[in-house]
Amino acid sequence: MIRAPWNRRIEAVASLGDESRRALFDFVSSSGDAVSRDDAAAALGLPRSTASFQLDRLVQDGLLAVEFRKLGGRGGPGSGRPAKLYRAAVQEVAASVPDRNYDLAAELMVSAIEDAAASGVPAREALLRAAFARGQATARAGTGAATFAEFLAAEGYRPEGDGEGGLVLLNCPFHRLAEGHAGVVCAMNGAFLGGAAEGCGLDPERIEALDIEDLRALGAARPAQCCARIRPV
Repeated sequence: MIRAPWNRRIEAVASLGDESRRALFDFVSSSGDAVSRDDAAAALGLPRSTASFQLDRLVQDGLLAVEFRKLGGRGGPGSGRPAKLYRAAVQEVAASVPDRNYDLAAELMVSAIEDAAASGVPAREALLRAAFARGQATARAGTGAATFAEFLAAEGYRPEGDGEGGLVLLNCPFHRLAEGHAGVVCAMNGAFLGGAAEGCGLDPERIEALDIEDLRALGAARPAQCCARIRPV
């Protein structure tokens, strides 16, 4: 599953800071079917114009979706125009500052546990295999990134040139996990990036999967920096 861009996720969460929008989102998302603005306005005691404006703002922010349907089971000529209805567009939206992706780490680890239990391979091997495959699939899925650097930026790594033709990654999407489990998490991250590099048509060997202690020894570590570096061509 491709995540929405970080700024879009932040905007979606921030949108719910408005009390009326939050109430409308809760009403629509908890309804068993798509609802009209008249129903939403009546249920929450809002003017129809206010409900309409706020519902359309939730659509703009990616939290609701619109469909048009004739109500009451009537169809054909004379049955009236289709009603504009609203339904939840997403099951959940997660956003953090800085950008983190703990959902991805959890999915990879669960997949690895299932693989290890079914095939008998060591859990670490299963995790690296799952991470490489996921990175490859994500890069090939079409995220709109034209280059590997753009892919890294979209995934929250904050790539920056190292002055030698390579890249350093200023943000670790798995920072909190890596603090206590660097050996596992940094290896998983390196495998994910290797798969993504291959998916973008690059040599996976360009991924230098260090851990944070290696970066500190090199004097290159910054707070919450990703352990991996991208070697120059």
